[in-house]
Amino acid sequence: MGAWDDLDERLRPAVEAHTRKYERVRPALDRVTAAMRDSIEAIFDGTDLTPLFVTARTKTVESFRDKTSRTLPSPDAGAPPVLVFPDPLRNLTDLVGVRIITTLPHEVDLAANLLKRQRNEFDCRGDREKDIGSIESGTYGYSSRHLIMRTIHNDVVRSFQQAVDPETKAAGSYLFEVQVRTVLAHAWSEIEHDLRFKASNPKAWSPYFDRQFTGTAAMLETVESAFAELHERYETVTGFWDEDGEGSTPLTPNRIRDVWQTLLPHVDRKSDDNWGWAAELLAAHGLKTTLQLVSLLQADTITTVRKALDHRYSPGPDRLLDDMLLWHYGERHIDLTAEPKETDTAPRRDSLQRRRRQMEIYRVQHPDVA
Repeated sequence: MGAWDDLDERLRPAVEAHTRKYERVRPALDRVTAAMRDSIEAIFDGTDLTPLFVTARTKTVESFRDKTSRTLPSPDAGAPPVLVFPDPLRNLTDLVGVRIITTLPHEVDLAANLLKRQRNEFDCRGDREKDIGSIESGTYGYSSRHLIMRTIHNDVVRSFQQAVDPETKAAGSYLFEVQVRTVLAHAWSEIEHDLRFKASNPKAWSPYFDRQFTGTAAMLETVESAFAELHERYETVTGFWDEDGEGSTPLTPNRIRDVWQTLLPHVDRKSDDNWGWAAELLAAHGLKTTLQLVSLLQADTITTVRKALDHRYSPGPDRLLDDMLLWHYGERHIDLTAEPKETDTAPRRDSLQRRRRQMEIYRVQHPDVA
């Protein structure tokens, strides 16, 4: 049951009059809705942000009547309740609603900020994170960025305002709502809204449904976080290959560590990793930039080296880097980084020679390997 069903009989004539008027002017408001959608879609043309999609809707007549029927207790004893929206065509800001659906969480803020900068077309009159309290309280639920925008001297809005009241000078300013949220939040809220608010029998509910919705919201938030981390890592790795940007960054020990842990976070990071020694190994071959390091650390080559050496224990980054350089440079790597040949005791040279023989045997057995 909605607010209309419970409305005080004394208030029904006013609500019915507002509803008839809304039904009459709604076709003109539909044109406002379409214009707002088109304008907002055009904002993203030529930008780095492309929303998954932009949709818009005009509030239905039934929904308008139900929202217009909301009341508050009268301050006067014995008097009927008062309408929350006494002039709904002016008071309601969600008669026109636009949704911007993004892929990743960080794009929500980017889209909202881009919209707020369109000061020639719109004026932002409100901006809030709906249900932000659920985050602060440690619970899960629907999350969306809600903006109240006002049009500025819009001709389509003027036509609608003239339809509402031909005697009033139309200024072309109109308040409407824009929701910005991710596709996962959108899916969750749509399903939750259909079951909770559009059910054929509102009494057919169970607390377990709330528990399940909370659980799915938590899972979706985890998935969103994973996608966000994946996107951030992708952007970072892409930057490594920019020879005029991050790719030109010199290879200090800390830089090698950061690049390695971004590309190969699955490789064991032992407490005694010597990134200074790693820098020395790379410098011995003239490898001094980030781009040169990422070119060396190709995943398929790492897999091949692992197979060739059949490590009994998972090697740490410093040992695996040593093996990668040995695979690429062979005898030259040994001569540049091991003890001189005439040295009586040469444990490193012996170890590198043994590993090199294993690699050569593997190459003979797998001629297709580079």
